[in-house]
Amino acid sequence: MTDCFALLDEPRRPWLDADSLKTKFLARSAAAHPDRFHNAPAAERAVAQERYTELNAAFTTLREPKERLQHLLELESGAKPGNIQSTPPELTDLFFAVGQLCRDVDFFLLEKGRANSPLLKVKMFRRAMEWTNQLNALQTRLRAKRGEVEAELQAMNDAWLAAPSEPEARRAALPLARLEPLYRTLSFLSRWAGQLQERVVTLAF
Repeated sequence: MTDCFALLDEPRRPWLDADSLKTKFLARSAAAHPDRFHNAPAAERAVAQERYTELNAAFTTLREPKERLQHLLELESGAKPGNIQSTPPELTDLFFAVGQLCRDVDFFLLEKGRANSPLLKVKMFRRAMEWTNQLNALQTRLRAKRGEVEAELQAMNDAWLAAPSEPEARRAALPLARLEPLYRTLSFLSRWAGQLQERVVTLAF
């Protein structure tokens, strides 16, 4: 499989500096941009286009922590992470909070859709603002948890920098058993953040 880290000249590690990654991507993608090969032979243009596409895909993978961890786990273990349907125990409170709030907001949206008098619509607008505030507050909790995960990932970088290159010894030295739960946590946090944001947007109309 393609090593996205190698494509962007980044050492394999769980945490990456976003600005540094973007700088490397822009430098490499500029050199391979199809516009630079406008007058080149067809074969050369095709190679440049393929390179440009690969760099874009690599950047997209590495800039998002969840996608980066999945890619890193595949590179290091040779397999995709397992089933992520079960909620990690440390996220139980957030799981129930997100589920309950989404249900409450959905019920309110049904009620709001039935309001047809100007007075009711004004009342619904005020209530919508209150629900939006609750959604934003829960988003803040999700961001705080995500920050904790990213801080742990940053602390794990040293293990990758010190790991041997021989595959078997490398797998034994790396904290892959801890990396997979962190990937699962980020997966749930991303999913929940999307669900909450979807309702924030819907409440605005």
